Amino acid sequence: MTSTSIKDALAKWSEENDKADPTKSTSVELQFMNPPIEKMDNALSTLTKCEFLSLSTNNIEQITGLQGMKCLKIISLARNSIKNLNGLQAVAKTLEQLWISYNEIERTKGIEVFQNLTLLSMQFNVVKDWSEFNRLSQLTKLTDLYFMGNIINEEMEELDWLKTGKKKIPQLETLEGHFVMGSQIHIDEPTEDEDKEKEPEE
Repeated sequence: MTSTSIKDALAKWSEENDKADPTKSTSVELQFMNPPIEKMDNALSTLTKCEFLSLSTNNIEQITGLQGMKCLKIISLARNSIKNLNGLQAVAKTLEQLWISYNEIERTKGIEVFQNLTLLSMQFNVVKDWSEFNRLSQLTKLTDLYFMGNIINEEMEELDWLKTGKKKIPQLETLEGHFVMGSQIHIDEPTEDEDKEKEPEE
């Protein structure tokens, strides 16, 4: 089965949105493509007005083609096969939320350039070294973090993880959706599916 190109995905998006022009839209969703998108390319750079881009649930291995997306604030790349954060730096100045859970990321190298990032969802990757997690403390505006399901915390009790994560990143207000602001840690009642991935609000 062949993959869906970004060009074809944008054409499909236009058809599903009353012939709207994606280059003029602030929100573009290209998730769940069939066949899946395997490659991000420079067709994305035409989305100069886009503030929210979703490419989740495809088969992407590498982040590319974001140059020119000068307005991008939120990107969802969850449920792909991404192995590192290379390529995201093109939108470092504007990006406020990064949703990249359920991938194959082991290292957070380069994340320190995202100084406007307020929310990071990086659950269920393969981070195994605490030095990689500690880099997140350099993100001074980061207040909301989802990081469960990585190797570093897969055997930790929830409360121990919340205490540890908060200690390492003091600026956090919520961790895994739980209130951790100041010296307080409040564990909410479990939801129907605790492992269900949280998605960005549109």
